[in-house]
Amino acid sequence: MFRYFPPQHNLHPHNYRDYYIAAFTFFCVAVCLITDADATLEKQNALGVSGWVFLIGWLLGENKEIRVQVLIAVLFATIGEHFASPFMGGYTYRFHNVPAYVPAGHGMVYLTAVALGRSGLFVRYARQIAYFVVTVCGTWSLWGITFAAQGDFVGALLFVIFLLYLFKGRSPLVYLAAFFITTWLEIIGTAVGTWQWAAIDPVLGLPQGNPPSGVAAWYCLVDAVAMGGSAPVLRTAKRTRNFLLLKLS
Repeated sequence: MFRYFPPQHNLHPHNYRDYYIAAFTFFCVAVCLITDADATLEKQNALGVSGWVFLIGWLLGENKEIRVQVLIAVLFATIGEHFASPFMGGYTYRFHNVPAYVPAGHGMVYLTAVALGRSGLFVRYARQIAYFVVTVCGTWSLWGITFAAQGDFVGALLFVIFLLYLFKGRSPLVYLAAFFITTWLEIIGTAVGTWQWAAIDPVLGLPQGNPPSGVAAWYCLVDAVAMGGSAPVLRTAKRTRNFLLLKLS
């Protein structure tokens, strides 16, 4: 079950930059979503500009692979947002759009998951954190299909998918970290009315919570695509560069 987890009693060093990234993102997510609860489109656009400035600033301190991963995460998640929200109606933002801060926000969320996943805290206490996350998310999912007024069968299904990512995926610490930041943003965003999930999922036809309990699984999909896609993109870029240099020489 813990095949891809780091060995126990691993005294992995702390890099405080990882914690600064996480703290900054948690704080900015709260400020951004609360601000957008009654913001105009102009203010949404300003939040989007700020998001890109922050994201680019943090990426200056990352290596090429992480930068490419973040770019893939932003592209994939933005396409997914437009498909899932305006097109399918799985959830709806206040202006029935995809706010300007969302693409950069996905980049920050992914970078935070990576930063926490490689941090000394997560590497040292990976199993303990996994037990905590599974217990919390499992309890939330159970409550959603038994006591919740709206019902959350989609959330329970997503929780099962999240477990597959966590215990079968090759980057479990990133998925664990994704649970914390994505649960944080989903609870705040839905609580203040920045967006709202449909009572009935438009694809499955099943009731879902606002937010669904296992919503982290959707973000794990973004993480998996970003991590899996970076190596092919870098190889293609290198081959293209070498080909152009050869042609110009």
